[in-house]
Amino acid sequence: MDKVIDEAFAAALYADGDEGLDTGASLLAAAPEADAELWRRGEELVRRAWERGWQPADVIRMVGRARDDVAHGTDRDRQTGLAAELIISETRRYGDTLPPRWRAQLAELGPQAGPKPDRFSRATAVLALYRLLLRLPAIEPVGPVPGSPLHAPPPPGHEEPRILTRIRALLAKAEATGFPEEAEALTAKAQELMARHTIDEALLASRSHAKDTPGACRIGVDAPYETAKAILLDAVATANRCRAVWNEAYGFSTVVGFESDLEAVEILHTSLLVQGTAAMTKAEAGQRAGGRKRTKTFRQAFLLAYADRLGARLAAAAEDATAEAAPDAGELLPVLAARDVAVASHAERLFPETSTTRVRGVTDYEGWVEGAAAADAVRVGAAVRGRLRG
Repeated sequence: MDKVIDEAFAAALYADGDEGLDTGASLLAAAPEADAELWRRGEELVRRAWERGWQPADVIRMVGRARDDVAHGTDRDRQTGLAAELIISETRRYGDTLPPRWRAQLAELGPQAGPKPDRFSRATAVLALYRLLLRLPAIEPVGPVPGSPLHAPPPPGHEEPRILTRIRALLAKAEATGFPEEAEALTAKAQELMARHTIDEALLASRSHAKDTPGACRIGVDAPYETAKAILLDAVATANRCRAVWNEAYGFSTVVGFESDLEAVEILHTSLLVQGTAAMTKAEAGQRAGGRKRTKTFRQAFLLAYADRLGARLAAAAEDATAEAAPDAGELLPVLAARDVAVASHAERLFPETSTTRVRGVTDYEGWVEGAAAADAVRVGAAVRGRLRG
């Protein structure tokens, strides 16, 4: 049994090309008695991914970004399903000790369904997945590995704060409504609640002398138009006193900040991206009605303008609010300043070397104008003022 798996791995995992996958899959397809040990070794590879800094959502994202291997039937859906099954199987050993962010990622995997492939096709998909897992490099860790001494289980009865549940509900309604005025009102209310939550968390930590330290999370930045999406995420992170570092090769940004601020960034970025995409689709429909066909250039220019203008509005609102709050924010401003320093230090430890990227020129004037107008329609000032006034 072990010999068959070792031979299959030697052929498929440590060599490039399709020939090795064929050889390894043939060996495994003919040895059903090796299935249990083959799965166990897959769990080991998943565990190694955790030790190299990856988390469940990161692994699924990498599998999805891998090219399709149509000739062998190892399409991304099949490999993604296998990866999800392996991740669920490996993390089952940790029980209820997984942190909330991990549990949320696992919950999004959901049940895997679909037609059952033949043994050769499944073995090929398994080997292609294992080869990808084996080659995952080490990346910056955003939390301890599950089961390690540094990994503390959540306190008994730990649940998401009710205010975050309310914020999510408000933003969901804002995204679903067809009335711009209602969407603006719902988004503004959600932002105000989010700001109050962040300030309350910061003041509570200061007054109780809690050893609150910055953390980090990863947020997917997927194609198409990933540059614009990364710029939007950076703007939202900066407005929420966080730092965002984009890893273009792996399709995510790492956001560094205090936990309450990270939650705010995730929620707000998702909502702004959904609302921006909806506005882009509506504007594009109007352009098509007028006879336009340059869909790709219009969308790229729209999202770049949307991200650029929204970032400028967030930054300006933050500066205005700081000036307004400075005379009477005796307790809050020093707390926020200290947290800013802590976040910057943690980001520099995680990413001692970063570089800037050049944004390609925008060639669609109408797309830029429409995107800027969509950003102007988003209400952001109330959120930043609320954060600084206390």
